Amino acid sequence: MKALQLIVALLILVTVHEFGHYIFARIFGIRVNRFYLFFNPKFSLLKYYPSKGELQIIGWTKKVKNAAGEETEEPKALATIKVGKPRPAEKDGHPTWAATLYGLGWVPLGGYCDIAGMVDETKSADDLESEPQPWEFRSKAAWKRFFVMFAGVLFNFILAIIIYAGGERSVPYQEAYEGMDFCEMLNDAGLRDGDVLLRVNGVDADIRQRNISWDMTQPGAKVTVLRGHTDTVTVTMPADMLERLAAMTPEQAKAEPLMNYRLPVYVDGLQGGMAAKDAGVEVGDRIVKVGNDTTPSLSEFFPALEQYKDKETTLTIDRGGKSVVLDITPNSDAKIGILLRPADKIYPFEEVKYSALEALPRGWELGVNQLTSYVASLKMLFTKSGAQQIGGFGTLGSLFPEKWNWYSFWQITAFLSVILAFMNVIPIPGLDGGHILFLLWEIATGRKASDRVLEVANTIGFCFLLALLLYANGADIFRALN
Repeated sequence: MKALQLIVALLILVTVHEFGHYIFARIFGIRVNRFYLFFNPKFSLLKYYPSKGELQIIGWTKKVKNAAGEETEEPKALATIKVGKPRPAEKDGHPTWAATLYGLGWVPLGGYCDIAGMVDETKSADDLESEPQPWEFRSKAAWKRFFVMFAGVLFNFILAIIIYAGGERSVPYQEAYEGMDFCEMLNDAGLRDGDVLLRVNGVDADIRQRNISWDMTQPGAKVTVLRGHTDTVTVTMPADMLERLAAMTPEQAKAEPLMNYRLPVYVDGLQGGMAAKDAGVEVGDRIVKVGNDTTPSLSEFFPALEQYKDKETTLTIDRGGKSVVLDITPNSDAKIGILLRPADKIYPFEEVKYSALEALPRGWELGVNQLTSYVASLKMLFTKSGAQQIGGFGTLGSLFPEKWNWYSFWQITAFLSVILAFMNVIPIPGLDGGHILFLLWEIATGRKASDRVLEVANTIGFCFLLALLLYANGADIFRALN
């Protein structure tokens, strides 16, 4: 089921990404030779020729010689079905959508949009030795080529915004039994990390209140919380609260939100060859102590581990109501090799819907937040433990639940769409970002890189990406075996 969800998500993401390239190429009058979902080495599951009105099932090409002795390719198929009437491939000398071959490959790892006159994974410089045609990519202005290349990234980010705008699930404040972490100014005002938010000015705190943070920070606002799981306390905001908040710099406000949910430390998975698995930690355990430090939430857990880098200590675990103590030694990066249980497996969630006016701004906010969080986490790749956690398709598949859940599926798909958008804009030859980098150089200097330079750059980029793909999926296999 996880694999099925990953394949469906990739189908959606690749379709949207490649359609971005396709639609902008068509807008600028560029011919698209082939539009493929998934890759098709040797043969395709489906091939649709609008110009012929034909749909081929299990199609391939066979090399044959014509009457002049020249070698050409002839399409073959197990079955050919007539689908409507043939469509014109040209109109007034310009290519139409029917000039494109639309196909479905059999290797579900991506897809491609074969744009005429462009050096990419489907063509080399030798393929472009003929005289440039006005409907080719290479014949268009640099700014048009830029938008064709950037469109895939843009469409993936737009998809994430649309999905997020459809609504979200949040934990009712009263159900978050480990409470909230509050910013320093709210702590100074009298709220404590771990307080469970109950009421604001006598009204029950509701996750549907988009302005609850505004209400609770008004001068004189009365915020009622459950403290220590037993005591109900009401905190009155000081008269100068708004002035204090206004004095925060944008960097401070971004780095420290007003409040965040606290998550208890539940183990949702183990990494092979790491300390937790060797020590006997099990999936489902809740870590309540590191050494002598209690860890009711992640906010205490991570700092506690930092104290024991390369030092032996103990973990106190709640395992089905029983207390278990294990000896453990975190590595030099304060990691022990556990996957943390996400919030939706710990707290009960409720669905939040938005009005038409709220939907797109909220979708944009969530999309940007996901992108910012993901980019910030990339610095971990340059640490030893971060490199050990790089994963491939197995890791991506593990993000999905074991049973099909539409909400989880769309939220994970939106997250992957943000990742795909960002990864594709990185200036690595072979990715969209590599093409964009050359185009920005051309726009800035007026000097166009030669097709041969683009071919060499793409080859280097492709080798790098292939090595990364093999490493990431090899890491998945290694972890599975250990």
